[in-house]
Amino acid sequence: MNITPILAQAAAPAAEGNPYQMLITLVLIFVIFYFIAIRPQRKQQKELKARQDALKPGDKVISAGGIFGIVREVKDSTVRLEVAPNVLIKIVKSQIVQNVGKDGSPEN
Repeated sequence: MNITPILAQAAAPAAEGNPYQMLITLVLIFVIFYFIAIRPQRKQQKELKARQDALKPGDKVISAGGIFGIVREVKDSTVRLEVAPNVLIKIVKSQIVQNVGKDGSPEN
């Protein structure tokens, strides 16, 4: 029995599918990725920016470095935080990441 014809059939190239199928699949993957990863992150960034722009003296906040403080002065791009009685530090407004509730727990 000669096995050569059987091997020749097995090695035949697979039939190609629709050429647009790969393009449609890639677009679908990008759309899913956009709604799962990119869109929620942009929404969070907008909310954070709105909270930073709404800062006012007396607000209790947490900085990106983990410093708890009370806002005493707000300028265009900086904030003065009171971190202890009569101890003020000046930080960049964009480093304020959370507001703190009255009970001391971070607000979302």
